[in-house]
Amino acid sequence: MSQPRAPHLAKLVIGLFMRQRELITPVARDLSACFGAIDMVSSWFDFAGTHYYESEMGSPLFRRMVVFKDLIRQEELAEIKRQTNAIEGRYGHEGRRSVNIDPGYLLRERFVLATGKNFAHRIYIGKGIYADLTLIYRNGGFEPLAWTYPDYAEEALRGYLERVRKKYVEDLRAVKNTIEQDAGHPGKEAQR
Repeated sequence: MSQPRAPHLAKLVIGLFMRQRELITPVARDLSACFGAIDMVSSWFDFAGTHYYESEMGSPLFRRMVVFKDLIRQEELAEIKRQTNAIEGRYGHEGRRSVNIDPGYLLRERFVLATGKNFAHRIYIGKGIYADLTLIYRNGGFEPLAWTYPDYAEEALRGYLERVRKKYVEDLRAVKNTIEQDAGHPGKEAQR
């Protein structure tokens, strides 16, 4: 019989795309006000895998990934999505978005995005939000699945997420060492 265990903390990763790149500064400031210090920011990626958003947001569109320093509990994802929806709304104009904000979390073994849209492979996580298993980590890298959004399937974006994964593994070690030291059981680093 499997025994329930607390899940690992996760790395909060938020993907944004927009036509006007200068929006990144105020939007990142709003995200930081909600979720804490920013740890990593990607370079700009062209958002060209779909034309779905062009009628609402115009073109060309550009994507950037923002990663946060503080690790989160996985069950926070639904509330985080609701907060990012509110931030999106602040930048909208006449019912159209100027920025699309996609929060997700990264673990050693997978990358998950939050969405308000149901589909066969999405799991309901509360508050009207579903978790979308977007990428799995296997054979030394993130691999797309049949339903992975085209831009997340691209090698450049997956490569960036692999760098985020390395930072996440370091963060987990730091958290573990801190917990062990606080409990009076120094980890290997403290024993050296």
